[in-house]
Amino acid sequence: MEWFFPEGLYTIAMIGVFAVGAFAIKFPVSIAMAFAAIAGALIGDAGFPLRHLVEGMFGYLDTILVIATAMIFMKTVESTGLLEGLAAWIIRKFRKKPVFLSMGLMFIIMVPGMITGSSTAAVLTTGALVAPVLLQLGVCPHKAAAAIAMGAIFGMIAPPVNLPAMIIGGGIDMPYSGFGIPLIICTLPLAIFTAFLFIYPPLKKGDFSESGLEAELQRMEREPLSFRLFIPLLVLIALFAGERVFPSHWPSLGMPLTFLLAAASALFSGVKWHPLQTVINAINDALPVMGILMGVGMFIQIMTLIGVRGFVTVSALALPTWLLYVGIGVSIPLFGAVSAFGSASVLGVPFVLALLGHNEIIVASALSLIAGLGDLMPPTALAGIFSAKVVGEDNYLKVLRYCIFPGILTALWGIAVILLANKLAVFLF
Repeated sequence: MEWFFPEGLYTIAMIGVFAVGAFAIKFPVSIAMAFAAIAGALIGDAGFPLRHLVEGMFGYLDTILVIATAMIFMKTVESTGLLEGLAAWIIRKFRKKPVFLSMGLMFIIMVPGMITGSSTAAVLTTGALVAPVLLQLGVCPHKAAAAIAMGAIFGMIAPPVNLPAMIIGGGIDMPYSGFGIPLIICTLPLAIFTAFLFIYPPLKKGDFSESGLEAELQRMEREPLSFRLFIPLLVLIALFAGERVFPSHWPSLGMPLTFLLAAASALFSGVKWHPLQTVINAINDALPVMGILMGVGMFIQIMTLIGVRGFVTVSALALPTWLLYVGIGVSIPLFGAVSAFGSASVLGVPFVLALLGHNEIIVASALSLIAGLGDLMPPTALAGIFSAKVVGEDNYLKVLRYCIFPGILTALWGIAVILLANKLAVFLF
């Protein structure tokens, strides 16, 4: 009956307006969320609160800057040829060792997500790079796309950059610190399992065209690997490591400036590339994700203003223990159809508060893993749609059916990590 309280009706109305805008009228997700926020304010008798809308729009400004600058860095190393050259080297090195090659290809898929915190970035960069290689190696197109989609999500959750965990932490005033090992525990076993599920079987058979693969590798090796190509990556590692190894003597640059300095160092890579065009392409690719974060910010701000966020939090806290875990495994991914970031903020924060008896860092890490599954939920299904496109499949639902089993396993693994949070905390910390 509590859903018939005013706040419950506001919740239903806001989600309904979003659904109509995004799915019926086909607005971009960010625009649909903005309209849902405005509708919530009007229905909640808050009028047209322009200040709150603008404040919410910039609520995730830090995260938006991380996405934009990280994408600039990824596009830079892509433009210099490092990504393709490194991928080709790994394939040549392990082409006769299918176990290591499977894991190496999965790692390549994950890297952009690890750096940008976006599954879309992973699919559109190394996902598009690896897709033709997977097809040449004999992997079924649908399974190749499923491997790319799942790898992109695991990369999005893996350290060092995990935007859902940052969003959850921001909601409970918890700094993004100490998440590295818990996030590895959340993602590494699943990534290895997915690699063996989709990539390893055809590689083990060795039933692929050597000539076709060789042609693809030669195309990728347009720039021979050299030390100078690795300069941006080495600068990035040095800047990240310096702040952690020498915290009292190293300047606190922040992630956006760190990514920009590392990208700028590519000017000394000895390769001819176009910095301005690279930056333009990077921002164009990052705009959809940045727009979603602005829409999520407005949505959350209005939810807080009219009491909906408190209502959701109280409802989560009132759930019995067994239903709480069912709610985590079902509601967080389903709400991710709106946005994985929105799911992390709207549902991730209440569930962390409902689980205060468990280690907050490990719980937030596991919840961010489950929230990442939102990028597989139709009709938005960003990871599924883009991974289908990179293998030439028009119907992304054919790809998503291969993601059902690893997706369910991911949700169960996330819940298991929550249940074992305190024991893991004793072991880790």
